[in-house]
Amino acid sequence: MSDTDRIDARTAKAGTREPLTGTLIFERGAEESRCVEPPVLDVPSVDLEDVLGGHARAMAPALPHVTEVELARHYEHLASANFGVDSGFYPLGSCTMKYNPKVDEWACRLPGFARIHPYQPEETVQGALELMWGLQEALAEVAGLPAVSLQPAAGAHGELTGLLTIRAYHTANGDPRRRVLVPDSAHGTNPATVAMCGYEVVQVPSDERGGVDVAALKRLLDTDVAALMLTNPNTLGLFDENILEITSAVHEVGALAYCDGANLNAIMGWSRPGDMGFDALHINLHKTFATPHGGGGPGAGPVAVSEALASYLPGPVVAQRDGGFAFAYPERSIGRVRSYAGNFGVLVRAYTYIRAVGGDGLRDISGQAVLSANYLKTLLADAWPVTYDRTCMHEFVMSGGPLRKSTGVRTLDVAKRLLDYGIHPPTVYFPLIVDEAMMVEPTETESKGTLERFAAVLRRIAEEAAEDPGLLHGAPYSTPVRRLDEAAAVKNADVAWSPGDGSGR
Repeated sequence: MSDTDRIDARTAKAGTREPLTGTLIFERGAEESRCVEPPVLDVPSVDLEDVLGGHARAMAPALPHVTEVELARHYEHLASANFGVDSGFYPLGSCTMKYNPKVDEWACRLPGFARIHPYQPEETVQGALELMWGLQEALAEVAGLPAVSLQPAAGAHGELTGLLTIRAYHTANGDPRRRVLVPDSAHGTNPATVAMCGYEVVQVPSDERGGVDVAALKRLLDTDVAALMLTNPNTLGLFDENILEITSAVHEVGALAYCDGANLNAIMGWSRPGDMGFDALHINLHKTFATPHGGGGPGAGPVAVSEALASYLPGPVVAQRDGGFAFAYPERSIGRVRSYAGNFGVLVRAYTYIRAVGGDGLRDISGQAVLSANYLKTLLADAWPVTYDRTCMHEFVMSGGPLRKSTGVRTLDVAKRLLDYGIHPPTVYFPLIVDEAMMVEPTETESKGTLERFAAVLRRIAEEAAEDPGLLHGAPYSTPVRRLDEAAAVKNADVAWSPGDGSGR
């Protein structure tokens, strides 16, 4: 069967596939149906109005009346309607949605990890502390930086923590400074973090190859600059060819180099931010070490720093002491940035992943991710151009500008149409410096066949745009909810149910 045949067999054409129903659980079942029968009352009954007075409900709550099997089927239906990396291809560039190995889930559910309490005496949780210490050591090795704090709860939280550490360093040296430089291709969280730390944001332009414009950077550098905040590889999926010259120039004016580690998964085992001259780095464990995604659940964004910044890290960190392990605070710590010891379950998953694949395995994973991205970019080269045509790292950014000019179909239309082919849309309209941007990151876990099918689908969609632009303007057709007015959906959210007479409110 050819790729085209496979597409035809699985594609939902407009109006030919019945959307999944959106029946609420309150609209299922019947008055007499029950899931649970309460036990017979074996204590004296009381009149609730006598006990609660005016606080008693005037009427019974509007609860669903379903049987156990109806309840099970309802939630199974909802689960099947949801799209996740376990159910289909998820090429979400810049916010990597890697497959999470099931062994990670097994490990974090072990009773010895799952049932401990954060206030237990240290001598009773030596195994957990040893795991955290081992993770600190592993992340330090991957980063090429000697000190690590596992405290931050997510990537953006790690950014804030890292920059607070840099601010504490400058303040302690009597040189607080006012400005932080951020490239125009940066993640949106970077300038937000800079502002939250009380610094002025100064944008650095990109050059014609998608890297930092070094000449422009040097014109902006002076003794009032606290740091440069740089993602490498950047959000275009490009490794900055001038990184050593860049970090050297930053250090010459007494500033520090901060690495947004969101794309660390593209280089781990091959190159290290510390060796590039970076002084601080946050690591998105979900992007790099296959823990659940931070935005959809508990995450973790550990921070690694140079020797000069180590004493400012947030605590507690885990240290070796008297032949065992204990919590400790760095000498000039900025304090806690999160309760307890961080998101421990996520740390267990990341540690398991690292130990399962080993150092050579991490290197292979990065290599496979880069190979997958370049293979896919080549498959699409004649139909979907990239703005900066260089060998990419783990992701690449295509421009839908030519398609919009020739057909009126926008990148958003393409993203919605992908849903009809059973593929989650990639990141669109980011980075902002690419017209009609569509960022694709296939990750190392997808097969060659999956990549080829995705390329065939994107080609088919480009053909559809030329033949019938209206088809794409109306997509998707096969999802539980059709295309939303995205502004109205946010401003006029209706997520509560009540009976027709409103009595359940």
